[in-house]
Amino acid sequence: MTRAAVARDALNTVRGALIGAAESVPGVSGGTIALMTGVYETLLTSAGHFITGTRIAAVDVVRGRGVARSRGEYSRVAWRVIVPIGIGMVVALLAMASVMETLVHDHPETMRALFFGLVLASLAVPFRLAHHARMPGRPEGHWGAKDWGYALLGTIAAAIIVSLPGGNLEPSPWVLVPAGAIAISALALPGLSGSFLLLTMGLYEPTLAAVNERDLGYLVWFALGCAIGLVSIVKVLQFMLEHHRRNTLVVLTGVMAGSLVALWPWQDADGHKLAPSGDLLAPLLAFVAGFVIVVVLLVVEERLLTRTGQAPRPADGTADSPTDASTDAERA
Repeated sequence: MTRAAVARDALNTVRGALIGAAESVPGVSGGTIALMTGVYETLLTSAGHFITGTRIAAVDVVRGRGVARSRGEYSRVAWRVIVPIGIGMVVALLAMASVMETLVHDHPETMRALFFGLVLASLAVPFRLAHHARMPGRPEGHWGAKDWGYALLGTIAAAIIVSLPGGNLEPSPWVLVPAGAIAISALALPGLSGSFLLLTMGLYEPTLAAVNERDLGYLVWFALGCAIGLVSIVKVLQFMLEHHRRNTLVVLTGVMAGSLVALWPWQDADGHKLAPSGDLLAPLLAFVAGFVIVVVLLVVEERLLTRTGQAPRPADGTADSPTDASTDAERA
């Protein structure tokens, strides 16, 4: 293994850790972090091919046909990207659950301000991707009235969802399975936080406690729901990005913008938004830090791509080989 390959695997592990850490914080979307770090479509398309391959294998094995047909789908999974990202996510979730819970509890305004800055600056990512996605009647490099309309609908829908009042469901298997499906669906949708949706159902703290205490009875049912939700939402999003790429990216931009409602730093215990008060310096510095971090990362990426002469992925979404799927994640 070359030094460049080792560095690439390490970087993807860090990306996975960031996504996993984000999923433990209410209001912060792991999908947003994946989109921000350039691995969102790689994860989505690879998950779609893995799901299809597994379905084909299951059917063919039962019928005595072997697994030959499924190998084609498995070969299109960007394993060199997916595996280190998955390792980073699991490690971060196990290691950071209690840390993030403490930080959010002890410094809620500052932490929300930090993520507000991160997500606000990250809106540039899906905006630019949609900007370069060609579509009849909406040429590359121009957002038309329909684009802004779709983005506005996404913004309104996300703002309504993240403003739902909290509930208090009992963590029984009949509740944990659909809750897991809903939470993992949010992971695949930038702008929607699985942790926040768990919070609205009253299952955020029980789920964190189950992770910290290694409560396998709870986690198995929750993981089953995650598997069901992942299979459902991933194939839908994969289809949308392949066949309606521009509209999908435009709506995702709006969804990310709408999610900022949940990250307003000053809120009461019920999530009602308040005017800025108290110590404003720490939240302000955290907001600026989050915003600047993303801007610097985007500028550095742009300069690296310009210097190396690398072209962006085809804007029509037709490139879907393992090489194409892993291009974004391996550029760094």
